[in-house]
Amino acid sequence: MGGGKESPRQKMIGMMYLVLTALLALNVSKSILDAFVAIEENIQVSNENEYTRGEEKKSSLAEVAQDQSVKDLAIKAAKLLKTVDEIDKMTAVRIKLIDDIKMEILETVGEDIKTIGTEESIIFKEYSTKDPLKPIRMHLSHVQNMDKYDEPMHIIIGEEITNPTGKGIDLWKSYNGFRKDLTEKIASSFIVEPGVPKFFFKAPEINDYKDMSDLSQKVDKAIKASKVNVDDQEAIKKIYIGLTKQERHEVHEVSNVHWIGKTFDHTPVVAALASLSAMQKEILTARADAVALIRGRVGGGEYSFNKILALAYGPEVANAGDELTVEVMMAAFDSDKQPEVTVQGAKVSEIRDGRGIITTKASSGPEMSLKGTITVRNKSGIGKTLPWEKKITIMKPMGTVALPDMRVLYRGYDNSVEAIASGYDQTAVSGNGVTLKKSGNLYIGTPGGGKTCTITVSGKSSITNKSVNLGTFEFQIQPMPKAEIFWGAYADGDEASSRTAKMLYAKYGPGIPLTKAKFQVQKWILSVSGSGKTFSGTGNTLSADALKILAVAPKGSMATFSCIYAGTGTGGKPSTAAIKL
Repeated sequence: MGGGKESPRQKMIGMMYLVLTALLALNVSKSILDAFVAIEENIQVSNENEYTRGEEKKSSLAEVAQDQSVKDLAIKAAKLLKTVDEIDKMTAVRIKLIDDIKMEILETVGEDIKTIGTEESIIFKEYSTKDPLKPIRMHLSHVQNMDKYDEPMHIIIGEEITNPTGKGIDLWKSYNGFRKDLTEKIASSFIVEPGVPKFFFKAPEINDYKDMSDLSQKVDKAIKASKVNVDDQEAIKKIYIGLTKQERHEVHEVSNVHWIGKTFDHTPVVAALASLSAMQKEILTARADAVALIRGRVGGGEYSFNKILALAYGPEVANAGDELTVEVMMAAFDSDKQPEVTVQGAKVSEIRDGRGIITTKASSGPEMSLKGTITVRNKSGIGKTLPWEKKITIMKPMGTVALPDMRVLYRGYDNSVEAIASGYDQTAVSGNGVTLKKSGNLYIGTPGGGKTCTITVSGKSSITNKSVNLGTFEFQIQPMPKAEIFWGAYADGDEASSRTAKMLYAKYGPGIPLTKAKFQVQKWILSVSGSGKTFSGTGNTLSADALKILAVAPKGSMATFSCIYAGTGTGGKPSTAAIKL
């Protein structure tokens, strides 16, 4: 369009495109502004709902305070009602502060804020000291200068988004102060008996956190460091988190931007007003939650129940003849507000009838422990979370085949003894003539000097705490079997296909499964048939002369190794191996 050679017609077409583009931009901007108007209207409706919710809880508490049929309860309610009045005062201060900022913005951009209650006025209902908790009711659709942003930015931020100096920094401090004052007031208002230390919460200044999980952990730490009544902890945590904002942000590659700067920088009038109304909603929600918690301290149905269920609890493991105890109770629950159940290491397969149904596989150990939490929410939506744990005794299915003739314990050997009291969750083992020592899931039996010994197996139930003798078994006590001598891999009676082995071994062959037995050759004598010579030595290594005679002996000759060995359960025992060369 800026070219000198364009015809008048081309210039006109170019101008039309420019106007059309501008109109499209205006339409987009208007649609965005209209969206902010709609959002702000919804927030104002929510503000009224939160205000009403808090008022309903306060009125309910006032009724208890006025009911003299139960004087102690009425006195308690009256004390708590004073706490609610204090909460309302600190809430009203913040609501008024935000409304004042709204009015200053509207006045600065040239809007009419003096005309009230007409069809065309912005202010539908003005702020009243009679209802100090109710924000000004506005119709932002009547704002003429919706798109102005310099005025709100300068009023709220000042000059720098990283270092706000305007009304916004006063708002930030007041907002965080409300979080501190409210949560500390809730905790300290819990009424305790005379002489009992009072509860308190020292609210931290948390405005820097990685994520919501990190914020939750920091609040938990602060609650743990204080003395907060267990029934208040979840509500205080919810209120604190609901009033917490990340102070510093990175915006369009600008780091360390304050939340006030991030929220109100170049923000149109209607968007700024919507953000301020949202802060009022957060304040009113916190106030309503606080009043609901305080109302619940004097009873009166904070939790709703519309169904009941009969439950019976008893032992999971029992044997014939055991005395059993079964507990039967009635559980009430709200079918419209099922509990929230968690379990460590498993999944909650279903939640119904006020219960979490967990399906999992039994572990391999003697006992299985399932842990988790269950949360029930009251009428205000505040959750009450408690831990739960269930221990399950695991019985190991087993079939046993006994060989009575093979009941033998070897003297000097670590005899492995396995004993199981089937039908009982605990097994006890004792011995007569044998020492039994626990080793993992087994026992190590060390027999004494007699010819026989006995082992007694008893079963014990952890539920009844009773023990029953399940049998006494007699075992023979035998010395360790004689070890075989091996020349390399060749045992007595073998024919050697190679004559290079240099070592002699004393050990058991495959017919004796005493795998923990260890022996060592101490002395040896070698004779080779037809040579007329013998060779001897100590240890288990053959001498050079012995190896030489083995190498040159005629095929078919017999090499006889006579050895003295020692080891498990024995010492200085002789054994011989004759091997054909």
